[in-house]
Amino acid sequence: MNRNKKVVGENRNIISMHLDANFFYERALRSLDRFHYDKALKYFQRAVDYEPSNPINYCNIAGVLSEIGKYGESNHILQKVIDEIDPSMTECHFYMANNFANMEFFEDAERELIQYLQKDEEGQYLEEAEEMIEYLELELERPTSITKVKARAGVYEHIHARELLEKGQYADAIQLLQTITKENPDFLAARNNLALAYYYVGFKKEGKQAIEEVLVEEPGNLHALCNLALFYHYEGETSALHALLQTLKNIDPFYQEHTFKMATTMGILKEHRIALRHFSRLIREGEAKKDTCVYHFAAIAACNIAKYDVAKKYWEMYKAMDEQSSIPQYFLELLNIIKQEPLKSSLTYSFYHSVEEQMAAWEHQASERGVAIEPQLLKAFFYWALQHGNYAAKLKSIQAMESYADEQVAMAMRQFLLLPDEDDYLKQIAMFVLRSMGMNEAFHVMISGQKINVEAERVPAMPSPELIYADLNWEEVAQLAITKTAKYFNVIEQHDMITLWINFLSKSSRTTPKLNKIEAWAAAIEYLTAKMYNRSVTYHDVALRYSTSISTVSKRVKQIDEICEVKRKMKSMTYSWMMT
Repeated sequence: MNRNKKVVGENRNIISMHLDANFFYERALRSLDRFHYDKALKYFQRAVDYEPSNPINYCNIAGVLSEIGKYGESNHILQKVIDEIDPSMTECHFYMANNFANMEFFEDAERELIQYLQKDEEGQYLEEAEEMIEYLELELERPTSITKVKARAGVYEHIHARELLEKGQYADAIQLLQTITKENPDFLAARNNLALAYYYVGFKKEGKQAIEEVLVEEPGNLHALCNLALFYHYEGETSALHALLQTLKNIDPFYQEHTFKMATTMGILKEHRIALRHFSRLIREGEAKKDTCVYHFAAIAACNIAKYDVAKKYWEMYKAMDEQSSIPQYFLELLNIIKQEPLKSSLTYSFYHSVEEQMAAWEHQASERGVAIEPQLLKAFFYWALQHGNYAAKLKSIQAMESYADEQVAMAMRQFLLLPDEDDYLKQIAMFVLRSMGMNEAFHVMISGQKINVEAERVPAMPSPELIYADLNWEEVAQLAITKTAKYFNVIEQHDMITLWINFLSKSSRTTPKLNKIEAWAAAIEYLTAKMYNRSVTYHDVALRYSTSISTVSKRVKQIDEICEVKRKMKSMTYSWMMT
């Protein structure tokens, strides 16, 4: 091909034009500016003809094809670049991910995006890739499976490792952190977290060694010093901890991340005044004041040194920042109780997103120590649940008060019985608890919109706690029976039906039956209650209503009757079985 042409002007002056890849590249750009995509494609193709080994020319063609909606053809060329022209052109994976996303092939887009993030060292499209991750997660309705971002030199993996630590997946965290520290020896933050992970799984020697290695390279590394202090604390190395504490107490970190680390470390070491000082600094300065957990920890620190007004202020600020969170509401209830009944131990510096999670954590900690959970925590849960909790929280909190009752709890429970919008079954449980607290007078209660008086002797004791927590289906049986009999039984009949059920469970607690097929159990207690009140009912009637078999209902009726002797007592017209 002749690459030089001669152009003859009017004056027959000859101008030489040098045709090369750059010439056609410039022509292609001019065509793109005018939205002449067909011409741009032809010019870019001519550039490829001149420089067939230049991957940029191919990418330009792929770009134009993508612009005009030919995503499949664009990807074919980009794949050719990766496979044949220049495998180091990792950005081609990003371009292909865009094309697949435009074709709504989201799985393929995710695959190419992961390839880009794991291979590209420059990170030219890192921000755009992160935006695409969010988009793909919405479309796929799940998190993307990205585990490594090469351009961030271990930072992304370190974030993932920290998440694994927070979830308690220590073995996976250790494996990932070992890889990060091997590939990036200067990544001291990863080495600090590796030391913590070692400690969590009991590799104390390796954990301490990892901390000391960080301090050899950077003697003033604050995270390592704090971790070493925690190590001394948990290992009971009092003298070493005392010496290190004197150093840490005199440090006022400049960076917020360091300040937060110092504050939480001081809190764990029971240096609550210093912890409060650092948390207060974080609230006054910088971005940390937008984080609700900082307000929560500041309130915890204040509460632990009996600065209750300060604690109240921070929990109220937390509540104002996040009106949907249940945590500040619960702790404000707890604060009112602690003022009158101080806790034996300090509140821990932990942050949960719901009261239920917080209570479960405290129960687990108490169980591990072989002690009972402090009653103040349960009473606060009770007061909070009655006002703000869901059905499950109310049920659990009412049941818990059987062992931790006082006059204020009893008064709150009596008021609960009169609330017209509360669940009738919850009120039944509340009456059981009040009786177990020694309340012998009649209860005034609003049941199904009617205010009635229930004599105390008609309220049986609750099933044993062992039974309640061993098989929660007992409650489902009661709820189902109440729902199914709403149109047939009056409030007294429903009350006696649940009384029969609780009585059966209490008396059979040593040989508690498995409460599978809850429909049959519910049908059985309805059947027996109907017979007690001389209602016309057959096994067929209740089996049909509860979608179960006649034979199964019959078996359950026989089991209940063997324990409670309902039929025998019906004959003598004595209902003494109600009194336990």
